[in-house]
Amino acid sequence: MRRIRQPNHAFVYTLSAEHQPVATVACNETVCIETIDAFEGRLRSSADLYSQKCPGPPRANPQTGPIYVEGAEPGDTLVVTIENIEPTEAFAVTALIPEFGGLTGTSHTATLDDPLPEVTRLLPIENGTLRFDESRALPLAPFVGTLGTAPDLEAISSLTPGYWGGNMDCVETGIGSSVWLPVHNEGALFFIGDAHARQGDGEVTGVAAEMSARVTVSFALKKNYSIRWPRIETDKYLMAVGSARPLEDAARIAWKELIGWLVADHGFDALEAYQLLGLVGEMRLGNMVDPNYSMVAKLGKAWLPSESAAGNSQTPEQ
Repeated sequence: MRRIRQPNHAFVYTLSAEHQPVATVACNETVCIETIDAFEGRLRSSADLYSQKCPGPPRANPQTGPIYVEGAEPGDTLVVTIENIEPTEAFAVTALIPEFGGLTGTSHTATLDDPLPEVTRLLPIENGTLRFDESRALPLAPFVGTLGTAPDLEAISSLTPGYWGGNMDCVETGIGSSVWLPVHNEGALFFIGDAHARQGDGEVTGVAAEMSARVTVSFALKKNYSIRWPRIETDKYLMAVGSARPLEDAARIAWKELIGWLVADHGFDALEAYQLLGLVGEMRLGNMVDPNYSMVAKLGKAWLPSESAAGNSQTPEQ
């Protein structure tokens, strides 16, 4: 299997079509992509503080990419299936960063309160667990915090999620998930980074258990199939992701995209889907800390029509 790494450790901090591709992959190819943690490996002990090791302008959430996918054209959908996520170090790191997080004043939510004190905590990875302290070992639950395609015209900070995907911080993007992303440029121009050993709903502190990882993914295309927002499919759920501020608008985007999926691929009438989601739909908060917030709308496949549930809607066109 081919391994893709960022040349010369020159990770990028924007999702943009202006970056030169670091690799070209074929449709239906499986590759192993090397990613570095959200702090670019700069925090390696409890004495390493973000303000000292990651000076401004903010350098967080480095990305490997872009990766050019052969055959991808605007109007297609790129389907990225996450086959495996393997930590490459014996620890993950979490932190409290002044003026960043869900329960402190930030540049977007200005307050007169003093910033929280800086804290860096290393979390040893051992025997499939994440050691929080002497009495608590948390199960590993790895996922990819940031993955997306280059938007049209814009250069977007890798900290910001939106219609291109990006820093959604959805725990649903773990092993076995297929992530559907809109294609806005020739070759799709795929970016990936920000692997997490685990994260609570909302990433409330602004930082998960950040880790460097090897992420094995396979690429496929749905030709001439256009989506407006990212989708996620697992063996049990169909999901759509909306990212915006305020939070309720992110939720509305996610629900609307999920209804559109049910209508287009699963034979629903829009209002029928709306009513069904009102009874059995589920929703998870991806992040409440980034420049845009992310919400994930979910429908269990058990509620699909029997012929649809028995099929595999994630199978791309060849």
